[in-house]
Formats: sequence, structure tokens, C-alpha cells
Amino acid sequence: MIARAYNIFAIMFRYAVEILTWEKEDELPADLEMVENSDTYYCMLFNDEVHTYEQVIYTLQKAVNCTQKEAIGFATTVDRDGRRSVRYGDFQYCEQAKSVIVRSTSRQTKPLKVQVMHSSIVAHQNFGLKLLSWLGNIIGYSDGLRRILCQVGLQEGPDGENYSLVDRLMLSDSKLWKGARSVYHQLFMSSLLMDLKYKKLFAVRFAKNYERLQYDYVTDDHDREFSIADLSVQIFTVPSLARMLITEENLMTIIIKTFMDHLRHRDAQGRFQFERYTALQAFKFRRVQSLILDLKYVLISKPTEWSDELRQKFLEGFDAFLELLKCMQGMDPITRQVGQHIEMEPEWEAAFTLQMKLTHIISMMQDWCALDEKVLIEAYKKCLAVLMQCHSGFTDGEQPITLSICGHSVETIRYCVSQEKVSIHLPVSRLLAGLHALLSKSEVAYKFPELLPLSELSPPMLIEHPLRCLVLCAQVHAGMWRRNGFSLVNQIYYYHNVKCRREMFDKDIVMLQTGVSMMDPNHFLMIMLSRFELYQIFSTPDYGTRFSSEVTHKDVVQQNNTLIEEMLYLIIMLVGERFSPGVGLVNAADEIKREIIHQLSIRPMAHSELVKSLPEDENKETGMESVIEAVAHFKKPGLTGRGMYELKPECAKEFNLYFYHFSRAEQSKAEEAQRKLKRQNREDTALFSALPPPVLPPFCPLFESLVNILQSDVMLCIMGTILQWAVEHNGYAWSESMLQRVLHLIGMALREEKQHLENVAEGHVVTFTFSQKISRPGEAPNNSPSILAMLETLQNAPYLEVHKDMIRWILKTFNAIKKVRESSSTSPVAETGGGAIMEENSRDKDKAERKRKAEIARLRREKIMAQMSEMQRHFIDENRELFQQTLDLDASPSAVFDHSPVASDMTLTALGPAQTRVPEQRQFITCILCQEEQEVKVESRAMVLAAFIQRSTVLSKNRSKFIQDPEKYDPLFTHPDLSCGTHTGSCGHIMHAHCWQRYFDSVQAKEQRRQQRLRLHTSYDVENGEFLCPLCECLSNTVIPLLLPPRNIFNSRLNFSEQPNLTQWIRTISQQIKALQVLKKEENTVSSKNLENMDKLQLPEGFRPDFRPKNPYSESIREMLTTFGTATYKVGLKVHPNEEDPRVPIMCWGSCAYTIQSTERILSDEDKPLFGPLPCRLDDCLRSLTRFAAAHWTVASLPVVQGHFCKLFASLVPDENHGDLPCILDIDMFHLLVGLVLAFPALQCQDFSGTSLGTGDLHIFHLVTMAHIVQILLTSCTGENGMDQENPVGEEELAVLDLYKTLHQYTGSALKETPSAWHLWRSVRAGITPFLKCSALFFHYLNGVPSPSEVQVIGTSHFEHLCNYLSLPSNLICLFQENSEIMNSLIESWCHNNEVKRYLEGERDAISYPRESNKLIDLPEDYSSLINQASNFSCPKSGGDKSRAPTLCLVCGTLLCSQSYCCQTELEGEDVGACTAHTYSCGSGVGIFLRVRECQVLFLAGKTKGCFYAPPYLDDYGETDQGLRRGNPLHLCTERFKKIQKLWQQHSITEEIGHAQEANQTLVGIDWQHL
Repeated sequence: MIARAYNIFAIMFRYAVEILTWEKEDELPADLEMVENSDTYYCMLFNDEVHTYEQVIYTLQKAVNCTQKEAIGFATTVDRDGRRSVRYGDFQYCEQAKSVIVRSTSRQTKPLKVQVMHSSIVAHQNFGLKLLSWLGNIIGYSDGLRRILCQVGLQEGPDGENYSLVDRLMLSDSKLWKGARSVYHQLFMSSLLMDLKYKKLFAVRFAKNYERLQYDYVTDDHDREFSIADLSVQIFTVPSLARMLITEENLMTIIIKTFMDHLRHRDAQGRFQFERYTALQAFKFRRVQSLILDLKYVLISKPTEWSDELRQKFLEGFDAFLELLKCMQGMDPITRQVGQHIEMEPEWEAAFTLQMKLTHIISMMQDWCALDEKVLIEAYKKCLAVLMQCHSGFTDGEQPITLSICGHSVETIRYCVSQEKVSIHLPVSRLLAGLHALLSKSEVAYKFPELLPLSELSPPMLIEHPLRCLVLCAQVHAGMWRRNGFSLVNQIYYYHNVKCRREMFDKDIVMLQTGVSMMDPNHFLMIMLSRFELYQIFSTPDYGTRFSSEVTHKDVVQQNNTLIEEMLYLIIMLVGERFSPGVGLVNAADEIKREIIHQLSIRPMAHSELVKSLPEDENKETGMESVIEAVAHFKKPGLTGRGMYELKPECAKEFNLYFYHFSRAEQSKAEEAQRKLKRQNREDTALFSALPPPVLPPFCPLFESLVNILQSDVMLCIMGTILQWAVEHNGYAWSESMLQRVLHLIGMALREEKQHLENVAEGHVVTFTFSQKISRPGEAPNNSPSILAMLETLQNAPYLEVHKDMIRWILKTFNAIKKVRESSSTSPVAETGGGAIMEENSRDKDKAERKRKAEIARLRREKIMAQMSEMQRHFIDENRELFQQTLDLDASPSAVFDHSPVASDMTLTALGPAQTRVPEQRQFITCILCQEEQEVKVESRAMVLAAFIQRSTVLSKNRSKFIQDPEKYDPLFTHPDLSCGTHTGSCGHIMHAHCWQRYFDSVQAKEQRRQQRLRLHTSYDVENGEFLCPLCECLSNTVIPLLLPPRNIFNSRLNFSEQPNLTQWIRTISQQIKALQVLKKEENTVSSKNLENMDKLQLPEGFRPDFRPKNPYSESIREMLTTFGTATYKVGLKVHPNEEDPRVPIMCWGSCAYTIQSTERILSDEDKPLFGPLPCRLDDCLRSLTRFAAAHWTVASLPVVQGHFCKLFASLVPDENHGDLPCILDIDMFHLLVGLVLAFPALQCQDFSGTSLGTGDLHIFHLVTMAHIVQILLTSCTGENGMDQENPVGEEELAVLDLYKTLHQYTGSALKETPSAWHLWRSVRAGITPFLKCSALFFHYLNGVPSPSEVQVIGTSHFEHLCNYLSLPSNLICLFQENSEIMNSLIESWCHNNEVKRYLEGERDAISYPRESNKLIDLPEDYSSLINQASNFSCPKSGGDKSRAPTLCLVCGTLLCSQSYCCQTELEGEDVGACTAHTYSCGSGVGIFLRVRECQVLFLAGKTKGCFYAPPYLDDYGETDQGLRRGNPLHLCTERFKKIQKLWQQHSITEEIGHAQEANQTLVGIDWQHL
């Protein structure tokens, strides 16, 4: 069995390998040749990563004459599988296509790879791939089969080395296409990598071929994931394998050597050279960097025990690594440009990219060395030797000079950073600095001093290059290198940047600390002064005075000042930065704590910001989590924003103003924040603004001598000189920040001395005697005062207000130290007396002075306040009448309703003959454009509100329905599923119509100019009539005219007390309708003479159909009525504007009804009262919209509006002329009500019989309400019986039961058996409440009757109040009883409709009431379940392929394949992506999506508008993670999700997009339609 499996596997595997690696295109291997050979060929196009989709599609259309759709199909397959045949036929036919493709794509880059292949080869290769997949499946059945296949694959071939099948496949990897590669990689992973024994054997083969494989990968152009080289991560990250490969195959050395082989450009000194960097080289360099990753994998798990072999091989690898660093030491040297600006920016990025990539490797190398003492000592020696080699070439030809200050002298070389070459890249020195710190940390330096070459070290040589580097930074900051362009600025930026500083800037500081700790501090300071080019200033006495008295160039003075500041800053860093383990007695956690404290000293930060500002190790960890709790509090986020960490107050004392990782900007922000904090907390009032140096941990023994720099003679001389300048205060040869740094240094020295005194052992003498040295005056010839004396002088200098507190703190500390010294030593210290007393006196004086100032300030404030209140009183007295008027005005409207005795008894009624009369209020409005005020009148010029109309499916209960042919569609009746409505919103800003017209014309003109100049999009589409509100920049596409209540204008007739009841009214209206219809027929047939006779015959009393009412509105208002009406029609039906179209009035009424319904829905969902305080923009919008809809009939054709009324009326009161109307179940009653009420005046204006408009409104409302009750009863599915026992039965319940029985009778018993009466009444009440609420809003805005106060509060059930307000009986069924004679016949006619029967027999559905609110879909609490859902989702069009950008529609829950060619569809003649297409079917053009892989919410509106919005998922730190870059677990934040839902329900998505695009112009350029 085993032998047979072995043979079969061997044959198959060999065949597959042979055929896949076969090179010839037109003949098969000899043993596969067939006798009859067909002569057909394929033109095979291969994938590459150079050409874009667009290029390939365009080329294919040209080469093989295919459509764009086919070309997209070809391109997608090529990209997915790696190759695709684009033509099949004879050789000539395919060759021709190949030549066109090659010719078209070879202009800029290398051409697309195309081969003309014999069809039999293609067939065999496809079969070979199938076999490999089959083998992969078979070995899944048993481990035994897997091992057999591994054996077959690794069996050495007949030709010896490198000829096993696995080797052959690996080595021809770059010649295979994508599909073949992924199949055999898959096979390797399921066979060789699943078994430990064979994984080891495979790892050895992989390491042996490593160089060849990497070479192939670098020359190949496919992404890393499709290369066999990518398997290194599977092998090298296994610790045991990595160790084995290091020891047996010398892997480390191989990787580093291979890496260096690829970087061949060197200069004369053998350093890397990256100039003249072409795109191709850059591409290659990117690929070479993957080798560094491999090295990282090998080093990532550190050995716990070392064998001699491992030591030897690691050190060999370390040698190779030093060779690499040696080639980097001093690369990209720069020379200062003098005279003229540099012509071409030199290439600097490559060197820094290399440095960044190697940063972690360098750190890991040091970590490995630290684990074994022998290795550390050897590595240190090797590194030092290489550094010596590097230096030997540098110092040639530089002449020695001698420097001397204060009686100290030192030999050094003459070198000027500003004149010679200097380089920022010094990896060898920095590695040595790291190793030196490790010697100190691991105490090897003290255990085995004899093994270390410490005595051979030449400190001046060690510090030379790091010092040059730091001087370069100082000079750049001083502006001396401006002419070197941006490349240098960028290099300095990255040198200090968090990504590089750990192995660059930080190590330079450590190297200087190493050097200083081994040499005389005076010598170091002199060398430093020389390098900073400041030696002249400090070595010659009174150079400062000469300097300022000579009329020197201001720039030079400025430069020197900055250099002195930078040098002092460097000294502060050398002494103060002891938080690196090995330099100071601290551990890694202390270092991170300190970083965090200083970052949070600037401002509170979010977790992600904090992580970014801390250096990461090789595992992308910052170590922050372990220490953050100790130093900061976490503040949770609100609805927006993110969670913040705030520094604990007790950590503020560790703040160091001169922290070495602060940038200039951060330093000044931190200083400001800390001073502010101290002022708030009022610590130690005498010194509240001083920021003294913090207490520091002690140095490690190896670095102990560093502190002596503070008390060295040269240092004291520098301090003295600067203080001298400050005391003499003449001219501008010194700066305040220079003085601030000197004070900081003095403070540091005193803190140091204090610590020494506190920690001194019995019998030891404290050698640190700074306090004594600063008390001594200068030497004989110039007798300069002591530093202490100068400080006391400066304490009272008026020009040093800011630093007074710091000087006081220094003097206080000095006195404390003096006391300690006096108490500990019997011999008194010679010292200038009186310093302390003087200081005390000055303290008291100062306190008194402060008190006096505070008192004066208080008195001044009181005086000003008194003056102000006096002025106010005068103003009120002078303008008394004015104030009286405004008070009256304020009181008047409320007085009518609240305070007068009439109002309290009177119930407010919104409609009908009993409608509450409201005194007309005059309205004065200011135009936002011309700032003119105008009263709103019927005859005045029109005022308009900016408005935005959009189609909406927010209330839809059926998203699949859409209008087939908008031109023929009749929107008169709205279906209760509200599948698509027209919503109007407004920002509430008002302008004159003519001002708006002018503004809009200018916007259009600007748009035309923009199109001619440059094609930058705007966030609004002018061609569609869009513009931004001139005041708030809210997106708008039309304007609503501002009107007075229209009913008061039409209803000016006499009002007879005798008004008809419902039955009479319905009869009258029916007769009037009949008359109109007869007239219409007559008009079409008979001549006008007969018409007069007809009139006399049939017209009901007082009805004059020939009467045409006069339009009360001014010309400009009429024009605006038409404008808005047409806009509603155009947007609502998606048709071209046509103001004559009979459907315009219907769309206006529909928009009014829909907007009121959606407002009612939002208020109900949020449990807000109906007439509570609405946002004024919504209130204004609803009022203007309702009034507009009520007035629109005046600009429409009267017969058309009458025709609409007749048809609407016929749906409730049948007449023989309208037979094809929808049944009662298929009409939305609120839309019907609005349509009837607003169309009624067109009929009523011809009725002179005395029936008022209010009566008509009331009867229409009652009729529609009854129809709605019947609708509710027919669709209510109450099946619960037997509820009566518990619930008392009132008259409402009995009445409703009665009505139900009537319905039961009329529907021919198809209605269900009688359910419980209580239940029926409950469902009627619940079902009709939304309708009543909408009606109340409608009549409130229509007639302007204020709402009853009971409905303005939350909580209580408002049903009775609503009924009263709407003049309904609170027992609604009374309506039926009062009008039973006509209602019975109407109910009968409704119930006999065919559709009602079908519904009751269960053949169709109907909407039941109350309709449930639409919500966005439920999202899972944990984001990972969404990721799982998306990862299982495959693109519906490309045959089970994973979707690249799965996107979830939050409205309906559909997953879409966004942003890809495969799922593009055509919409209105344009190719659009899946999301855009979906918005049109699901949201009428508006969509809300969640891009699952990016964790981003996407808002889309139309084809050109979109924006990204913060997702509702937050991590534990209260932050969103857009792009899933941080990878923390994410959880749903329900508040934020509700906010998105609210935006959707309020129809604010488009507005949100508009604001986002205005704020961020880059959003405008995105092709949203392709998403």
C-alpha cells in the first residue's frame, strides 16, 4: 500500500512539476507529444504589479476588439489567477494580438507579459494544477499519506544537490504565474509545514537556497505574498528552527551577506551611496528590505541557554552585521552651503529608510549580547575595533590645536562643523554606546575589568562624531544651514523622531556621557566649546561687551545666542538624562513612566496618541499598559471625542522642563501648561511659577563622575560669564532663555549636592562642593563678583519678572544646603554673610508688595462694576417707553391664552366652525443677505427660507417598490407602505426672494468660471439647483416662500351660523362634483349657448362654477410658490421641471404630509411631547411648508385642483365616474386628509351658499378619521379572547364592538370572529394616535391655533386632549353613531371592494396599524463577529472570490462587494459601484454603510456626494479605530449608534455630507460613485 501510494504520488508530483516548470511555448516534453497535433494557440496575458486596471482594460479593448465589460472581466481574472487567455485561434491570429498589447504597454514601463502558447501545453498545465490541488486534498485524509508526499517531494533527484521536486518548484517560483504559485504554496503548507520532521528538512533546503530565492524575489515584480520567499515567516519564527539554522547553516551571516550583495553602490570609502535614485532602484530597494524582516524573525525569540557553537555563529553574524553598519557609518555626508541655495535636494530618504528598518535589529542584537557575558565582551571588542577602523581614515590632515580656559588646557584637532563634511549616520558609534551601557547594567564592567579594553579607549575619539552630530542639529536650529534645503531639515526631524531616536539621538547622548565620564570635564567642555564654535566668546574676558559694542551683524549675534542656548541644553541633557538602564540606576519601566509623564504634561492625551509618542519594540509593544495606571487617570468619552488620560497631580513634581525628547513646540506648550497648573493650585505662593529641576536617580558607578561637569572650573566660568552679561544688561548679547538654562543648571547642581549630603556615609567627605564654589568671588585681576552675589543682584532686576521665582528657589535651596553643611561640619565655612537674611527680607517685602497690588486691583474692579450698573440704570430711565412696549409685546400673545379669564375656560380648537380665533400678529423679518427688515404681507415682496428637498425611504415598509416610468406615474394616492416620500428640510434662514435669486445667479456664474479654469468639484451640484445657505453653509436646493396663514385670506366670507351636518355636506359636495363633471363633458362636446341652459338646470344652490377667484398674492410671492412647487415635483418624481404639470400640487401636498409624518415619528420614538419645544428650524420649516402647500392651489390651474379633489373624495364617497380607485386598505389616510383639505378651497371658492371653509375642513377630517378607524379594524389582528373578565367594559368598548359587528356583517362574515371589546378599543386607540398627532401638527400650522398646554409636556396620555383640540368626541365611535345614515352606506361600499375581500381571504397583505418605526439594523456588540461575517462573504459576481471591501448597508443589512470592478452596474447610463447602486434601490439615493474591513461608516447621497463618519464601535480607551490599524478589541457604543440613527431619521445625512465636504476639500475629489 505504502509503496503504491509512493509510486502514484511520485508520478503525479513529477508530472506536475515538469509541466509547470516547462519553458517552451509551442511544444510539449517528448514523452507527452501526441501523434495528431492540432494547431491551435492561446494568446495568454499574465499579471504584473506595474500596470493599472485602467491600462490593461484600455489595451485589451484595442488589442482583441472586446467590449469594456469583457475587458473588465479579463482584467479581473488576470489579477485574480495570474493569467488569462484573451484570444484563441491559429498562431498568426494570436501573435497579432500579442504585438498590439506589447506595443501599447511598453511606452512608460516594461510591457505586459504576453505569451502565445500551444493549446495542449495550456491544457496540460491546467491539469497539473488540478493534480496538485487533488494531492492537497488527499493528504488531508491521513498523516501517513502526508508523510509519503513529503518524502517524494524532498527525495534528492538523479542530478544530486538541489534537484528534489521541492527545490525545483522553489527555484522556478518567479517564473510561475500567480494561480500556480498559490496552488503549490498551499500544498507545501498543508504537507511540509504540518509535520515537524519534514518542516525541519524543508527549513534546511530553504536556508541553502536562500540567496537564490531572494535574488529571484527581488527581480520579480509580484507582491511578497505571492512569492515563496514569504514562507520565511513560517520557518524563521519557530525558535528551535531558527537556532538550528543559525548554528548549522550560519543563517544570520547568509541573510546579512545577501542583503549587502543587493546594495552594491558604494563611495570611495566603501560607504553605501544612494544618490541618483531611480524609480526602479527604489522599487528594488523596497524588496531588499524584506531581508531585514527575515533577520528580525530569526532574532525575535531570544536564547535562554547558549552553546559554544551558538556563540561562535552569533558572533560571526555579528561580524557581518558590523560590516553592514560600517558601510553606513558616515554615509550621506553633507557640507554647509554658503552664498547660494543648494540646486538639487540630495537623496536622503533611502538612508533613513534603511536606518528605520534596522532600528529594531540593532536593538535586538544588543538584547542578544546582554544575555551572555562572554558574547557581550567579545561583541564590545569587535565593535570597538570596527569603530577604530572607521576613525583611522577620518582624522588625517586635520591640524592639532591647544585650547585653554581657567588655567586648564587640552590638545584637540581643528574642525569646524560649519565648514567640513558631517554625517548624521553613525550606527557603529551608537552600537558601541548601547553595548557600553549594557556593560554597566549587567555589571560586567566591574566583574571582569581585565577582559575589557577600557584603558585603550580614547574618550576624545569616542565623543568626536556624536558631538559633531549634535552641533549640526544646534546649527540647523540656529539657522546656519538654511541654504541646504529641506532634505537636511527632514533628516534632523527624523533623527529626533520617535521612530529613530532610540538608536540615533538617544545613543549619541549615551556616547557623550560615556566619553565625559572617562575624561576631565574641563577638557570636555573646552572641546565642546570649540566644536560649537563658541570658544572665542568664553575664552577671552569681556568678549561679551566687545561683542555687543561693536556694531556686529544682528544675525551673527542671534546665531551665537542660539548656539550658546543649545550648548547649555546639551549639558543639561548629559547630566540630567539618566533614565536609560545602565546609565542611571533605573529599570525600563521607570524610563517609560518618565516618557508618559512628560507627554501628559503637555496636555491630556488619548491612548492612541500616547502610544504613537512612545517608541515601539520589535513586537510593536511600548510597555505603556504596565505603568500607565501609576501615573495617569482615564476619563471616559462622551457622545463625541475620545477617552483621555490625564496626569496624576502627584507626578507633576517629576516634570523636567528640559526633557530631551521634547520638540521646541512641545517644550513651550508643556512649560505654559505646567505654570498654569501651578498657578491654579497656588503651590508655595512665593515661588508658584518656578519650574525647578526634578530630583534625579543616582548614576551607575561607571557614569558616576559625570556630575563633576557641573562644578568644573570651565562650567563655572561659563555660568559666571552669562550671569555677568545679564547683570550688566547692556545690549543684546544675551537672551532670557540662555539665563533660564543657566539657572536650571545651577538648580541641578544644588539638588545634586543636597542628595550627596543626605546620602553621605559616615566619615566620608562630600567631594561635590558646588555651593562653596559659587560663593567665591572671581580671581584677582578682574575681581568679578561671585555667582551667588550676581543671583542676588538679579533677583531684583525689573527686566527679569519671569525668572524671579526660580532665582528665589535657588537662593532658598542654597541656604538649606549651607545649614546642613554648617550643622555637619564643626569648622565654619568661609562665606559672604547676610545672604540668607537678605533673602528673607526680600521675601517679606515681596509678600507685602503682592498684597498691596491685589488690594488695588480689587478696589478698581468694584469701582468699574459700580459705574456699569449706574450706566444701565440711566439707560433704562431714558428709554422707559421703549422697555414698556417690549414688555407689553411679550405679554400679549400669552395673555390671550393663559391669563385672561376667557382663555382659561376656553378650550383651544384647531379646526371647524368652533376654531379658536387668534389675533393676527404682525411679523417683521430681517433678510440675511441685505440685512433689511420687512413685514410679511400678502402684497409685499416675497421672503423665502433656504430649503432642501429629497426623496426618502425612512418611513418605508416596502423598499423593493420603485416607480417604473416616472413620466406616466400618478402620485395622487399614497400607499400606506410609504415606499418613497418627498421630505423637505430647512435651516430656517430667511432672505428676500430677489436677494436669493441674485445670490444663486452668482453661484452659477462662479461654477461656470470654475469649470473653465480647473476641474475641482464643489460639495454642491449647481446644475441640480443646489447651493449652500449663505449664512450657515447648509446644503439647499430650493426656497420655501414665507406666508401668512392662508386660510384667513381665503375665508373672508360671511359665516352663517347654520352649517350643514356631515350627511348634508357630503350630499352638497357630491352634487357640486357632479355639476363640475357634467360641465366638463359639456365643454368637450356642446357649444357655449347650450351651456347657459345647462347651468340653470343642474347647479346646486349658490354654486357658481364659472367664478374665478382673484389671486391675493403679489407677483413675487406667486413666482416663489411656483418655484418651490416645481422643485418638489422635479425631485420627488425625478423628472424634468414642468410647472404646468397637473401632478405639481399633488407632490406639494405629499411633501407636506410626509414631512409632518416623519417629524411625528421622531418625536414619538424619542418620547417627546408633540408640541414640546421643537428646534426653531424645524418649527419654521413645518409652518412654512404647510402654509405653502395650502396656498399653492392659487398658482395651479383651478380645474386641475378640482379634478384632484373629486378623485380623492371619490375614494371615500364613491361616484360612478371614478371606478378605478384604490381600495381603502391601500390609501395612506393622512396623505388623503392633507390632499382633501388643501384642495378643498378650489371647490369652496365657487360655493356661495354660505358653507364656510372651516366646516369643510371639519367634515373632511371626520370622514377621513372614520375611514381610518375602519381601516384599523379591518387590519387589526386581535386574536386574544377572554380578556373581558379582568377589564371593565365602558361605552367606548361597546361602541367599537358594535361597529365591528357591522363590519362583520358587511364583509360577509369574512372578518374574524368578534374579539374582546377592550382589546378592540385598545388597538383602535393605538392605531389612530399617530394619525391624530400628525393631524394636530397639520392643523396647528395650517390655522395657527396654539397648542393646548397639556400636550406640551411629557408623560400623560394625550389622547383626550388631542381629540378636544381636533374637535373630535373622545369616544371616536360616536362619529359613526351621529352620522349613521350615510356612514353605513359608505362602510358597505368600502367593504365590498374586491381587494378588501382578497385581503380578508388571505390572498394579499395589508399594512396594519400603528406602523412600527423603522430603525437601522441591529449591530453585534463585538466587532469581531462582523469581521467573521464579512470574511465569509464572497463577491456575488466573481465566482466565490473573497470580496476586497465588504460593506454592510445599515438600513437593510445587505452585505455588498464595494469598490471593485466586478460588482459595478449601470445606473442612468453611468457605471457605479455596488454601494451607489444599492442606495438607489434601498434609500432613494441616500445610504448609510459600514465598511467592515476599515471599520468606517460611509454616508452616500447621489453619485457625487459622500463622506466618512466615525463608526459606532469604540475600544476600551474610548477611541474609534478607522482602518483597524491598532487592532484593539472593539465594542458597540449604543449612544453613538443612536446618533447615526437619528441623523438618518431626521434626513440629515445629505446635510452632514455637505458640511464634511466643505470642511475637508479632499473628500470632494473622491469618486464616490465607484464605491
